[in-house]
Amino acid sequence: MKILDKILFAQDFMPSSENIENVAISLAKTFGSAIVPIHVLPDDVVNPKVKHLLDDTANARMVKTKRHLEENGVQVHSPIVKYGVPHDQIVFTASSENANIILIGSGETGEEDEFKLGTTSERIIQNSEKPVLVIKKDSPFQVKTILCPVDFSDPSERALKNAIIFARRLDAKLIVLSVSEVSTTSWFSSKADLEQENKERAKTNAEAFKAFLGKFNLEGVNWLKEERSGNAAKEILQSIQYNNVDLLMMGTAGRSGLNRFVVGSVTEKVIREVPCSFVTLKSQDVISLHLETDIKDFEKLYEAGVQLEKDGLHEAAIEQYKASLGINTMHVPAYSAIARLFDKLGQPEKAGLYRKNANEIKERIWYSKIEEEVRKLRGS
Repeated sequence: MKILDKILFAQDFMPSSENIENVAISLAKTFGSAIVPIHVLPDDVVNPKVKHLLDDTANARMVKTKRHLEENGVQVHSPIVKYGVPHDQIVFTASSENANIILIGSGETGEEDEFKLGTTSERIIQNSEKPVLVIKKDSPFQVKTILCPVDFSDPSERALKNAIIFARRLDAKLIVLSVSEVSTTSWFSSKADLEQENKERAKTNAEAFKAFLGKFNLEGVNWLKEERSGNAAKEILQSIQYNNVDLLMMGTAGRSGLNRFVVGSVTEKVIREVPCSFVTLKSQDVISLHLETDIKDFEKLYEAGVQLEKDGLHEAAIEQYKASLGINTMHVPAYSAIARLFDKLGQPEKAGLYRKNANEIKERIWYSKIEEEVRKLRGS
């Protein structure tokens, strides 16, 4: 069972690439993912000897990358070397390889640069429908605190759904942030009227926030909600600093038509200045569930169900437990687990049915043991 099947790792061989390679290993081990390394060479090299040298060097270094990843116990697909514009080739390959997520560095920028996000990284985020994980320079993937800002839109709903699973798998604290935008218009006749307007906005936002959170299963997650008022981008950045956030997960405002790749203005402001690593999600989830239904080992199927239950994916866990019962119909823990999950899903009749099955099997096993003891005593 995999929930993050494939990571497209953009290897640029810059000084920070070794750290990003280690992040790829950590992420792959956490989620049982395969890694697809890619490197993009310029397509404007005219001299054939230089082009040949570049090609040989890149392929040799990609073989070395693959070997290093494999030595660390992760599955690696054949490295990909392409020519062209880096962000175009990376986005295209992520789609053609059906990767769950693109892993990139934030880019090599100087301390004096106004924006801390490199051009290639920014364009990948703008153009990719796939989620993008951007690792800040020299930032290890030691995630203790995750921040997920929400505006109650579909992209932010997707971001929170994925952030919850990341928090469970990484055993990290999750902060869900909502910012009530403050009006600064001069239309109001008095300062008191303006303050009352912003007070009402905050109240309405708090009610919407509560209703939004009610959609999610946060059972077993170490989480808290944070409510702020002000400029959304500024408040998100301040929350990151105040809470010492290690990973930001944000939904981006994907548009339709010709502008469908435009990143929302709040996201754009935040990702240019954010001091930590971050994930952006537009129209696709990082998490894409692949249930194990073709293996014949009921214990592996049952263990997959246990992991799905820990991930909070209750419906999927039930299906996995049922698959294990298809092989071993006497497995009481699977019946009990399904009953427990149906209780959590508010389906007591189904829970009772599976609980009854579990009890009947327990009684059958108990009576079988009694009969066996009686036969031993009789010497038969």
